[in-house]
Amino acid sequence: MQTRARCGIHKPNPRYANLHHIVPIPSEPKSVKSALKHSGWSAAMKEELDALAKNNTWKLVPKPEGVNVIGCKWVYKAKLKADSTLERLKARLVAKGFSQVDGVDFLETFSSVVKPASIRTVLTLATIKHWELHQLDVKNAFLHGFLNTPIYM
Repeated sequence: MQTRARCGIHKPNPRYANLHHIVPIPSEPKSVKSALKHSGWSAAMKEELDALAKNNTWKLVPKPEGVNVIGCKWVYKAKLKADSTLERLKARLVAKGFSQVDGVDFLETFSSVVKPASIRTVLTLATIKHWELHQLDVKNAFLHGFLNTPIYM
């Protein structure tokens, strides 16, 4: 078997190139208390809350009788660029959907996830037709949909 290394072709791994220029990536916090101690994570949480408020995602109401209130938690993720440097800190406030009861809190489920076969089809077409590909990150994309059923969180 012929490999690049056997042919004398060596490509340096960008993760280990220029080690003296690497900025430490903050660890992902496990609690709100530890996240609030770091200005970057605090700013990411504020950005998430601002987006939720801007999109009128919720309104505060008294708890109605007989409804299941779903808990929530913060999820933190450090997003990296292709060269493994920090792109941004991302904080998301998510519902603990596992506490929902089928038939009480929801009747059906839906998750807008792309199937791997669809991605392969698009990449194959792009390769054949020599299309240029770009990655796009839509912040708070889920906020642009509407629910027909009230959810209490």
